[in-house]
Amino acid sequence: MDKKRIYLSCPTMHGEEQQFVQEAFDTNWVAPLGPNVNALEKEMAAYTGAGYASALSAGTAAIHLALRLLGVAEGDVVFVSSLTFSATCNPIVYEKATPVFIDSEEDTWNMSPKALEKAFEKYPNPKAVIVVHLYGTPAKLDEIMDICKKHNVPLIEDAAESLSSTYKGKQTGTFGKMGIYSFNGNKIITTSGGGMLVSDDESLTKKATFLATQARDAARHYQHSHIGYNYRMSNITAGIGRGQLLHLEEHKAIKKKIYKQYEEAFADIPELTMNPLNPDGDSNCWLSCVTIAEGCPVTYEQIMDALAEENIESRPIWKPMHLQPIFADCDFVTENGFKSELGDLESVSEDIFNRGLCLPSDIKNTQEDMELIIKIVRSFFK
Repeated sequence: MDKKRIYLSCPTMHGEEQQFVQEAFDTNWVAPLGPNVNALEKEMAAYTGAGYASALSAGTAAIHLALRLLGVAEGDVVFVSSLTFSATCNPIVYEKATPVFIDSEEDTWNMSPKALEKAFEKYPNPKAVIVVHLYGTPAKLDEIMDICKKHNVPLIEDAAESLSSTYKGKQTGTFGKMGIYSFNGNKIITTSGGGMLVSDDESLTKKATFLATQARDAARHYQHSHIGYNYRMSNITAGIGRGQLLHLEEHKAIKKKIYKQYEEAFADIPELTMNPLNPDGDSNCWLSCVTIAEGCPVTYEQIMDALAEENIESRPIWKPMHLQPIFADCDFVTENGFKSELGDLESVSEDIFNRGLCLPSDIKNTQEDMELIIKIVRSFFK
């Protein structure tokens, strides 16, 4: 296709990344671990205020290790947001535990505190709660934290999409027992792939690093007393991350500007509503999304097709996990009840999925790119 490709969200490089990577080559630190890994951990801990950090191969690896560190095992129950990507909940199944999916609330699209409280009625002793800050918007952390404290259950924050987002002035990922970030290629900053586990508990991050390095005991010979994983970030990718971290706030500002431009462009179209932002937080606006009013003849598929004809990438909202074939036997909880008891339930997360669309949110979008996208979307609502 001859038309310029406009991406949903893709890496934006600045030059400093190459400097850190070149230093790794010059000093022959091209194997896993090295000065860039150590520095990125310290820089991320300092930026987020988390205290301690462990650089890993993926955000998924970080969630897996967080569950291991909390002792999640076969037969345990873990509460997790339903409206998310499968990487959030797959690690639960790695440990042969059982995910119970929690519905969203309309105010932020994140885990509903009321549905979370409802879940404890049937499952009083979950091993952990995993909350997702969807598309960069902070969840209702005060309410969720209060519920977790009341029931004495640790909270894991999946902040894969929300690095730099804050809730009441504090970075997402730093409220729970552990937080995780993703540096996948489409995230607000990237290491090409990779993730980070953060915590205020130094012993947890040290244990995460130990497990992520094949759990090799402190012996001169190769000795292993625990099952470990090859989950550590490489020194090369960490160098990319160090260069990217220098531009994180810049990326956030542009993402927020993109959201604002869409919001203003669609303000006179009652059938279109932007994804809500938490008034108690400051979202990084990783992806800007819209929902189409119920009963409107226009579908998100039609808009996606029209954008695709112009070589413009878009994406449906995440399909909720409770609707995924692989999790068909898992329970799902709304504010009004349980799937296992009531069968199909009307849910906020399913409604968002049915009517929602992620719009191109790449920080390299030019003004002309944005005008073209907006023109195509608006053409459906004359």
